[in-house]
Amino acid sequence: MATKVSMEALSPTMEEGRLVKWLKNEGDAVKSGDVLAEVETDKAVMELVARGEGVLRKRLVNEGDAVPVGTLVGVIGSASEDITALLGGSAASSAAVSAPSVAPAVAPAAGTAAAAKTAAAPAAAPAAAPATTGGRTVASPLARRLASDAGVDLQRIAGSGPGGRVVKRDIEAAMTSQPTQSSANSTPARTGSDFTDIPLTQIRKTIARRLAESIGPIPTFYLTVEIDLSRAAEMRAAVAELGDEFKVSFNDIILKATATALSQHPEVNAHWLGDSIRQFNRVHLGMAVATDDGLIVPVIFDADQKRLSEISAESRSLAKRARERKLTPAEYTGSTCSVSNLGMMQIDQFTAIINPPECGILAIGAIEDKVVAEADGGFTVRKKVKITMSCDHRAIDGAVGARFLQTLRRMIENPLMLVY
Repeated sequence: MATKVSMEALSPTMEEGRLVKWLKNEGDAVKSGDVLAEVETDKAVMELVARGEGVLRKRLVNEGDAVPVGTLVGVIGSASEDITALLGGSAASSAAVSAPSVAPAVAPAAGTAAAAKTAAAPAAAPAAAPATTGGRTVASPLARRLASDAGVDLQRIAGSGPGGRVVKRDIEAAMTSQPTQSSANSTPARTGSDFTDIPLTQIRKTIARRLAESIGPIPTFYLTVEIDLSRAAEMRAAVAELGDEFKVSFNDIILKATATALSQHPEVNAHWLGDSIRQFNRVHLGMAVATDDGLIVPVIFDADQKRLSEISAESRSLAKRARERKLTPAEYTGSTCSVSNLGMMQIDQFTAIINPPECGILAIGAIEDKVVAEADGGFTVRKKVKITMSCDHRAIDGAVGARFLQTLRRMIENPLMLVY
């Protein structure tokens, strides 16, 4: 019996998928569990597997096409089985759907053929004067733009189009046969289109939808603190002397401190559910990672329970696989609060957009050496970082957010607290 191959929901938030690549051709033998195609979801590239056995009879979606979840993308059946009913129409119509997109061979219209002959034929007579209307040369809009870009004088060109109209081929011919206008302040000629339309990837579509759900409806306020990292720097240097396996980054320290602080402030480690606020007793920390296709937020589960070295190793692994689009859905869903760090890109300070239903997110800026006054009247240089917390005011009041940041500051400025 024939089996439908549908676009499956390969992630919890997936609404449509883009078929990246077919791994089976029509006529190939298929076993249950075989990978049929690679599908780009809203978070990663996943595998679409067969749910039946037989032969891949039809591929109904072309590579690169995005279709909603549940859409029929192929049919598996025996070689002699009639699958017309599954396709919802005649075999001929289904073949048309699954055929690759190619330009049909069409006989040219009579006028076009005549123009082509005229252009291709050798010039037996002197070139006619260009057609003009009210002293203005008649030319197609494309021809005018090409002439302007290349510095070609339209008034010197005899048009080969209808009624002597100057068309694209006339400009191209003129560019190879006559010098272009030039001057000391002329703009270099440009070629190609004025713009490029880049189709949205599934991850970019999801980013756009989720941010629209956040920045408008959520009443957000921001709290910024400047934290001293000098003791954290001393701790990093000390543990690094023990060997490479003990090395940690400032980002690792901030992640660990954030997780520990969240465990002490469940009112921040929370989700807004519309008619209730869910405060979590476990800390699942999301860490924003920039990829070529957009932002993705893998999760460090039970981050407050993990040692600093564990957080360091896990954060590096998650970031690497996020950029390679190899994360599984379980690795980027379920965060209770998130952190975004642009400090490595030398961004001094910024505000991050809350990822609903979470109630807060931390934005980490660049680490800077700053001159500060000491109690004895002298001056010293200390490492400082600005951290801005975006708060959903429906769940987090100003004083609540401030108390959380006080705890976070105490953790980071006294990093030995993080090793107990």
